[in-house]
Amino acid sequence: MKIVFTGGGTGGHFYPIIAVAQKVNKIIDEDNILGVKLYYLSDDPYDQEILFENGILFEKISAGKVRTYFSVLNFIDVFKTILGTINALYKLFTIYPDVVFGKGGYASFPTIFAAILLRIPVVIHESDSAPGRVNKWAGRFAKKVAVSFKEATEFFPQNTVAWTGHPIRAEIESPVLRDEALKYFKFEANVPVVFILGGSQGAELINNTILSAIPRLVKNYQVIHQTGVKNFKTVKAEADVVLGPIKEKARYVPMAFLNPLSMKMASGVATIIVSRAGSTLFEIASWGIPSILVPFTESNADHSKKNAYTYAHAGGCSVIEESNMTANILCVEIENMLKDKAQYEKMVAAAKAFHKPDAATKIARALLDTALSHEK
Repeated sequence: MKIVFTGGGTGGHFYPIIAVAQKVNKIIDEDNILGVKLYYLSDDPYDQEILFENGILFEKISAGKVRTYFSVLNFIDVFKTILGTINALYKLFTIYPDVVFGKGGYASFPTIFAAILLRIPVVIHESDSAPGRVNKWAGRFAKKVAVSFKEATEFFPQNTVAWTGHPIRAEIESPVLRDEALKYFKFEANVPVVFILGGSQGAELINNTILSAIPRLVKNYQVIHQTGVKNFKTVKAEADVVLGPIKEKARYVPMAFLNPLSMKMASGVATIIVSRAGSTLFEIASWGIPSILVPFTESNADHSKKNAYTYAHAGGCSVIEESNMTANILCVEIENMLKDKAQYEKMVAAAKAFHKPDAATKIARALLDTALSHEK
């Protein structure tokens, strides 16, 4: 049996693939299914180490973006996509997998298109409340469609779509005990913790707002700030300046990147989370922590804002739009959320209710069932 995974080159596409692959590996071990090979086809491996740890072979396929605005790069990327599709046809014909799992994004198009031409079964997963262009197209041909948001089911054929929830990696799905996390960060037990998530690349608007807000925040809270690798040195240097004379400055902990261990620790100690509104919101929901989401204004088809307000409607978060994101507004929102204990507990319950913990297992089972049917 051979399973091919494909998706765009962001963490929002890549890590759910890893979550599903982990469950595939778990099931084949438990059910003694022999000879299973896993492949990842994309324009970039994203994290070669994680692929290796999960027994996934990487095959490079070129792919081009189709931008919604005029750009000379659109013409270049058309040729990239054509070449990528030809390459994907060759790779898939050579591998000849029993199923292809598509996670969306421009990098998944060549492989999914090649799979359709070769009559290889396709299963896709959509993370957003409204699908991206590739998944919206692929959903017409897919054997099975899994979605993170219930609202996304209306965009796909009702006989193939299922609301599974969002696949989350096993190593970060459950936070550690608070006492252990407090020791890890050397935090005070009676001071609330604000956890800032800017994504692996960081978020400039969030970083700048936090730099303006931290003198006020550290008076009453401890702050874990994930800055992004590229921004870490700059943010840390500026934070050292603005916090220089403040005695509580040790309460501010900037981190470039969070590996699974530090993510579990941060989620174990966090009282409230400030984040973008990508697939991270599902991880936040799995931890049962109230959040403030700052949707990215320029996301494709306004996905980020739709995701944020869908989750807010479910009761798990509040939303601050980019145009309103200032240090004062953020601080007031944090203060109000933590002041109202009854409302805070309602948000905890809403976040937990929003999370569907068996999403990765359901999708893995669907992949294996489809692959086994194709083998016969």
